[in-house]
Amino acid sequence: MNRRGFLQAVLGAGLTVALGGCGGTGSLPGGVASTVASETLWLALQKLLIGPLLRPGQVGYVTLATPSNLGFTNEPAAIAHCASVADVQACVRFAHTRGIPMVARSGGHSYAGYSNTVGLQIDVSRMTGVEYDPGSGLARLQGGARNANVYASLGAVGRTLTHGRCKSVGVAGLVLGGGIGFNMRRYGLTCDNLVDTEVVIASGDLLRCNAVENSDLFWACRGAGGGNFGIHTSFTFNTFPADAALTVFSISWLSDLDALLPTALTTLPTAQDGLGIKLSVTTLGILTLLGQLAGTPAELRAILDPLYQIATPDVEYIEVLPYWEGQEFLSDPGEPAYYHERSRYAYLPMPAAASVTILEFLRHFPGTSLGANWKFFLSGGAIDTVAPDQTAFVHRGATLISSIELDWSAYDDARRVAAAQDWLAAFHEAMRPYTSDECFVNFIDGSQTDYLQAYYGANLDRLRTVKRRYDPDNFFNYPQSIPV
Repeated sequence: MNRRGFLQAVLGAGLTVALGGCGGTGSLPGGVASTVASETLWLALQKLLIGPLLRPGQVGYVTLATPSNLGFTNEPAAIAHCASVADVQACVRFAHTRGIPMVARSGGHSYAGYSNTVGLQIDVSRMTGVEYDPGSGLARLQGGARNANVYASLGAVGRTLTHGRCKSVGVAGLVLGGGIGFNMRRYGLTCDNLVDTEVVIASGDLLRCNAVENSDLFWACRGAGGGNFGIHTSFTFNTFPADAALTVFSISWLSDLDALLPTALTTLPTAQDGLGIKLSVTTLGILTLLGQLAGTPAELRAILDPLYQIATPDVEYIEVLPYWEGQEFLSDPGEPAYYHERSRYAYLPMPAAASVTILEFLRHFPGTSLGANWKFFLSGGAIDTVAPDQTAFVHRGATLISSIELDWSAYDDARRVAAAQDWLAAFHEAMRPYTSDECFVNFIDGSQTDYLQAYYGANLDRLRTVKRRYDPDNFFNYPQSIPV
């Protein structure tokens, strides 16, 4: 039984734990070129490609077009299912010279639907190869590799890096926005593990980027690369030995949340760097801790003792497993769904008043068929050993990422969803006194105001300079992209 099934079985019918989403970014160019409707045009592009070019109505089109966030429709005029770097280059040159709107897509997990387009979708999801070099400890991933490919390939050689837990998420979207995971407090963000990447820029040229070659673009790609500068066809990462024994856990309380939540908010940020944890509180009144510890169950219980002193958990699953078996327990398939997520970074422990605000909003949720939750991902540790300007990822020194996730289904009518969206906006604003105005770009949010400052802060001007150098025509653009 998987983690979700286990929790649902224990908590009983009618009680489900909102386990959160996952994400990456993409791009959605503006206006549709008149050439999009030309069948002759698409036939000409197909002749340049090894992989197929799918049009509406063809087998496989709907599968590739369906976004992770079903709240956004996606009906591209054509989908290039690229089989090689040359295919990607041909698509970029073709779209650029003809003014065709395009979008790059790997996992398609843009929270705001920015991996959707009405033009050409350049899909690299079949380019999933992973090569590991035991001599250097480096792993080279093709641009379409997903977390599932990382699990399978690095699991076979006993290595790891900072990866996501949603298996269907593309590594491209993950790393280019920074990349969070349960390893980040030990090994840094996914982008901190990156040592080399290859990217097709607007000219169609393939550039290698690292600390020596195109180092300014390499800097920008580590935290601000999604959809802004080009299409990445490979990523090379430092890897680390996978733990022979790792403590994984999922612990839930159904009562005493008024005491548990403020205690967790002051206790958990002081824990050792080997703790990777997500706390969530749902509109059903369930507080859950999910994560891993590079330590023993006894050490975990010592960390959580202030919570255990308040109340005995209603559900407690703690197990010592080999690293990759533990990740299977913690993983989430990341199936397509209707959702809207809004994030904020916190740089100081949240006061008791924050817990009151959180619980009040959750208790007055107007309702959808799937509910909502507030959560945080514990930050700090190795993330903070990198200066805010050393990579484009500026949010160094943060205590945690605070996030509100709203979920609904096709059974909810428009009025109900609109009321829930109003609740989400009010909740997001109410958290302002307890957080910074910085937001996580991999939880990209189309309703976020002042989004460039929120995502990139003091690094924004430098990012504009890189944009002007590598994409002066602003070919790679979407509603929240970095402008020239």
